[in-house]
Amino acid sequence: MNYALVGRGRMGQAVERLAGERGHRLALVVDPAPGQGAPSAPAVGNADFTGIDVAFEFTLPGEAPGNVDALVAAGVPVVCGTTGWTPDPRLHHRAREKNVAVVVAPNFSVGVNLFFMVVRDAAARFGAAGGYGDWILESHHRGKADAPSGTARKLAEIVSAADPRSPRVVEGNPEGRLPQDALHVASIRAGNEPGMHTVGFDSPHDEVELRHRLRNRDGLALGAVLAAEWLAGRSGLFDFQPVLLDLIEKGS
Repeated sequence: MNYALVGRGRMGQAVERLAGERGHRLALVVDPAPGQGAPSAPAVGNADFTGIDVAFEFTLPGEAPGNVDALVAAGVPVVCGTTGWTPDPRLHHRAREKNVAVVVAPNFSVGVNLFFMVVRDAAARFGAAGGYGDWILESHHRGKADAPSGTARKLAEIVSAADPRSPRVVEGNPEGRLPQDALHVASIRAGNEPGMHTVGFDSPHDEVELRHRLRNRDGLALGAVLAAEWLAGRSGLFDFQPVLLDLIEKGS
């Protein structure tokens, strides 16, 4: 497939490498910095998407909604991994009207999305057993634009929904004592950490931790490319779960 990169930062470059390994062609770069090796444009509004099969959007939270809307309006399927924003539900209908598919996910790692499933089951079991408090800790490099990460917020959503007590989510470092039913989501920003997420279940007698740690960005990039390959012939707004379920079913 011929694809466009909207944002050629660290994630965009990883997508470019993994997509090339799977036989796909970079046909357009949309980035303020001058492009190399492919036609380029400084912004989505200045770009010609003729012949583009899919666009990968990895920019900033303040830019992603406008970029995705503009790409859909241009009839371009989109895989968006920019975190720190929530798609408008009406995006589903706009994508259907244009007969294109949009996949938006806080994390495209196959391992992380399997981790989501494990955490959902664990939260339901520990919550039903009683006596355990939930917590989430995530760590990323200093340059990450949002905190908590989109993945941590997704984990908090999963735990809160699965725990029969429905704990309230508290982000950051609040002053004073936390409410008894609080699910604390804490963040660390330091060094070059590509991404670590830990979900803990703590009682007076023991503690259980579930952890996912990225070794590099290639897993994220591969998942994004798999999502781009999956969306052909589909329309509407999706997250990564249907992509993952198809991969599991096919044994890919």
